[in-house]
Amino acid sequence: MKKFSKVLIAFIITVIALFIILNLTFPYLAKEAIVRQIEQGLKVKASISKVSVTFPLTVNLIKLKAGELMQADKVSVSPSLLGFLAGKIVLNRVGLVNPVIVLEQSAEGKINIPQFDSKGQAPKVYLAGLTIRSGTVIFIDKKVDAGGFKTILTDINADVFKAPFPVSSMKANFKVSASFLNLSSAKIGDINFTGWVDFGPKDMDAVLRLQDLDLAYFRPYCGNFISESQLDSARLNMRSVFSSQNNDLEIITDLNLSDLVYAQTERQEAEFTSFDMAKSALDLFTDAKGELALEFKLKTRLNSPGFNSKELKKIILTSAAKNLARQNPADLVRKVSDNIGKFKDFGKDLERIFKDKN
Repeated sequence: MKKFSKVLIAFIITVIALFIILNLTFPYLAKEAIVRQIEQGLKVKASISKVSVTFPLTVNLIKLKAGELMQADKVSVSPSLLGFLAGKIVLNRVGLVNPVIVLEQSAEGKINIPQFDSKGQAPKVYLAGLTIRSGTVIFIDKKVDAGGFKTILTDINADVFKAPFPVSSMKANFKVSASFLNLSSAKIGDINFTGWVDFGPKDMDAVLRLQDLDLAYFRPYCGNFISESQLDSARLNMRSVFSSQNNDLEIITDLNLSDLVYAQTERQEAEFTSFDMAKSALDLFTDAKGELALEFKLKTRLNSPGFNSKELKKIILTSAAKNLARQNPADLVRKVSDNIGKFKDFGKDLERIFKDKN
């Protein structure tokens, strides 16, 4: 027993001594090397104010800046000693405090994410945990707007952790929340996504929520998808339940559009040549309060999710039809008459266009 106690004490003293030596020498030796690796990998000028090591083994990068792409008050990386002994690079946790990431998409659709040089086979890195506190992501899109349309996500808080047992498990629990801002830094909506996903059998159980999102702000993206008229205002609340078994992903969505107001614009010839039945029908299904409640189900694959515009319109129209029962009959008759008028005008304009060509 005494021998075991001596061995244990010697081990503890050795660990503490190594930690002290590492903490005294590593920051000076590693700072320049880390900056050099970041600059070579991201192809941007990088800087770090300070490098420190905290117990038991966490490397902290203080005031990291990588060009205009990213900056953070603190980046913490906790490697796994057991993983290292097994010949693998395993990071128990990566933590980001006040990170700001700026992404930009060019008019050609290219995003400013660096392409890493593929010299030889890069070592595999396994990430077991990720935490983000008070993060910000700014996406500047010059493809939809030459001046650069900005989507701003702030107050990003995220916790993503791999299930500890079994060791080979590919199941991860996650909780992510954030807020949308407009160009005046006013909040225009919230988003949160919680649940778990297992990339082994491709199972999933999660809930995505969008709350009080100012949809009119995102007009360059939604355009006139839900109506042939341009949106002046619209508020979106949505709850989607993600459920997957053996890669068969089902998404059940409860969506509510409120405060729907359309811009009053003069009809142009181009409008008639691109007349859309689906958009006109959605105007019909909106109730007198300017609200549109939809409940629909989407099916896809977890490893390669995707939907096309035609499928979405069909699903939305089927769901929107349920709104008719909640509408005032008089309002419904008026809307039907208005839509019939649109069809008549559409036919007249087509006739005029063909006459002009002759």
